[in-house]
Amino acid sequence: MDPKNTPLTGDQCEIEIDFIEGYRSQLPAVIEEIIGSITGERSISHFNSALIPSKESVIEILEELKDLLFPGYYRKQEIHTYSLSYQIGSGVNRVFENLAAQIARSIRHECRRLNSLCTQCLDRGQKEALAFLKKIPPIRRILAGDVQAAYDGDPAAKSLDEIIFSYPCILAITVYRIAHELHIQGVPLLPRIMTEYAHSITGIDIHPGALVGKNFFVDHGTGVVIGETTEIGDRVKIYQGVTLGALSFPKDSEGNIIRGRKRHPTLEDEVTIYSNATILGPVVIGARSVIGGNTWITHDVAPDTVVTIEQPGLRFRDGNEE
Repeated sequence: MDPKNTPLTGDQCEIEIDFIEGYRSQLPAVIEEIIGSITGERSISHFNSALIPSKESVIEILEELKDLLFPGYYRKQEIHTYSLSYQIGSGVNRVFENLAAQIARSIRHECRRLNSLCTQCLDRGQKEALAFLKKIPPIRRILAGDVQAAYDGDPAAKSLDEIIFSYPCILAITVYRIAHELHIQGVPLLPRIMTEYAHSITGIDIHPGALVGKNFFVDHGTGVVIGETTEIGDRVKIYQGVTLGALSFPKDSEGNIIRGRKRHPTLEDEVTIYSNATILGPVVIGARSVIGGNTWITHDVAPDTVVTIEQPGLRFRDGNEE
């Protein structure tokens, strides 16, 4: 008989149970140590505080909003004009309820964090959710321009449908445009959760505080970083690996970072930036300029300028050489 399949005797079973319980008896001490670390390190613990927004609910909101912004593209069932009122109406109602609740949580959390008395979180949540939903038509119009810019800027694209269905830049830009509107409404925390979610699945990191103009296209997109105070004009195109970042962080007399100052680049209309270019600081890249790949820029660039690095020297040798 195979020893592995041999039944245990009663004595052996008791030994096995005692063996397991010997480890289990140490768990209360482990639990106490974990609790001690939680109460001692409040910076990475969240208790005795207001509920923060639910990430799962935020993702649900974004999925519902995608259906409102691109109707007929993401639902499992077909959408027809005769059912449009019902389907859009039900979607709007679901977004309103969920978004209002998550905005209220964000506001309540911010009030607690700043020790500021607030008794109107639910009312403000509904007010801001309604204000956002009224912006859906203009957001749809600007997204239509972004989709067209992707089609016009990529000869590999076969149709607008292909771009909406499959291009990561459209997802990242869509989430950014949603989050940006909530950001300018003064909704805390929620916009950043949204854009970091998009960042995690597309590799494109656009801060909700950035200002991005019309007909924006990010080709390929992986590794793109667009900082909080970046300003981007109309008809701008950037490629993968581009960083629009800060050169340095000014600090106060106590060594704390001074927040809220302009520290990221401004790109004027019709600028093109090729892959892996890095532009740092509050510099201005003039209209219609072209920034070549792998460049490092920390100074203003005049309009209609082409910036490239010098052609590196290449050495060719026979593969059989020692």
